[in-house]
Amino acid sequence: MTGLLLFALLVGFLLPLQAGINSQLRLHMGHPLWASLVSFTGGTLALVCLLALSRVSLPPVGWFERVPWWQLTGGLLGALFVTAALGAATLVASVVAGQMVGSMIIDHYGIVGYPQHDLSVERIMGMLLVIIGVALIQYK
Repeated sequence: MTGLLLFALLVGFLLPLQAGINSQLRLHMGHPLWASLVSFTGGTLALVCLLALSRVSLPPVGWFERVPWWQLTGGLLGALFVTAALGAATLVASVVAGQMVGSMIIDHYGIVGYPQHDLSVERIMGMLLVIIGVALIQYK
């Protein structure tokens, strides 16, 4: 578990770097959608190579028909993140605030298989503090 936690921290550390790289790519490409396409193409090629090298077996036949449509939206949501063009601190703080609000809603209703956790004053206060943090980071 410690290795997975450290890996998650590393990924979190690298997200602002990814945002900056994509922002610079956008300057060369002229539009964030083109930069996102190039970024996702690179990621797709990397995953194809990783799958080929690791020799992971193919998914079971008929998997696509059994998967609910909403489970196929992860790439779309990732594209929204990659296309966002903000400063690193503002982007990450805004993403964390959005994650907090979304997580509170998901937890409250037990959406997509998460266990249900009712809203409480403490949870709402924590979420508001994160939102206030975004405003403070954005304040000039």
